[in-house]
Amino acid sequence: MYQYLTSPLDYGGLTLKNRVIFAPTTLGLPPETQLERLRAIAAGGCAMIIVGDVPVGKGGFGPSLYHRKGFDWFRRLADAVHEEGCMLCAQLHQSDADWKAMVRHLPGLMTGRISKSQLRTLLNEAVGPYITGLPARKVREITRSFGPAAALARQAGFDMVQVHGDRMCGSFSSSLFNHRTDGYGGGPEERVRFAVEAVEAVRACAPDLPIDYKLAVRLEAPHYGNAGVTEEELPVFVPLLEAAGVTSFHVTLADHGDLSDTIPPAAHPAFGGEGCFLPLCDRVRALTDKPICGVGGLTDPDFIEAQLRTGRIQCAAMSRQLIADPNWPNKVLGKNTEAIRRCVRCNRACLGGMLAHRGVSCIYERNEL
Repeated sequence: MYQYLTSPLDYGGLTLKNRVIFAPTTLGLPPETQLERLRAIAAGGCAMIIVGDVPVGKGGFGPSLYHRKGFDWFRRLADAVHEEGCMLCAQLHQSDADWKAMVRHLPGLMTGRISKSQLRTLLNEAVGPYITGLPARKVREITRSFGPAAALARQAGFDMVQVHGDRMCGSFSSSLFNHRTDGYGGGPEERVRFAVEAVEAVRACAPDLPIDYKLAVRLEAPHYGNAGVTEEELPVFVPLLEAAGVTSFHVTLADHGDLSDTIPPAAHPAFGGEGCFLPLCDRVRALTDKPICGVGGLTDPDFIEAQLRTGRIQCAAMSRQLIADPNWPNKVLGKNTEAIRRCVRCNRACLGGMLAHRGVSCIYERNEL
């Protein structure tokens, strides 16, 4: 019944046992709790887990590939998911946050004059000046750093890397943020340069490592997302990224807007439906024959099977659904879909938990149904 969902796939040179991927997610959990969460998702039958926001530099939040403690944690995670027959991908990213701007706003946040949502808006507004003002020498240092980070990820046991096309890649790609006048700014051919150099650095340091690219697409009329590229710019970006070494594309909506747009609830006016971001995959599909992973409110195995059957996507990425029910893939494989605990896309304990700094969980776990 689910021939495509349960079948193996060559995903850019990496053989996946089925078509279900755990999408990169900022879980906000203590390291040991996060390891057990991801182990459970691996045991539930998904083919690959993408670990979100693995920093390419020596700083940043969370475990670092450059520090012994962080490297060892990644090594333990790789061993744990591999024991469950699951692959592991490191989402390599560079933050585009202007930390000096954050420091300036901290007094207002601490006194309550600025709310957390207002702080996010203020930091998003600071991205453009920060990106535009970075010295070219510093930009080249950052793009080169993706290479050593990829090599370390391979040593830690990762099977693939994903270059995060949002964050700094996405901000350099965006005409809304990038107002540079050098070789990293201007038209789309210049704005793609940061991402291309990052991919090339990975390919140079880890020539046999498959490279997924999180392709963040911005929509206009109506406007959603601020980073990333417009649909009209995709014919420039996709071929150049592919030529640089990208072996697959993970297509989604661009960030740096409202979090409820990129993590949309069921009541969202534009993205409330199943597979809400798949129309973006259609635009990319016309430009490449590389495998495409779709994401966005995917919960229904019948719907996903139909998208795979038509070739609209080759893989389905889920986050909230696999948090709600880590055994979703095994239940599909065992033809026990009536037992699936469906994500209702309420965003109460997942996005709500992240915003409240208590970590991502689910209403099923918290008995909030």
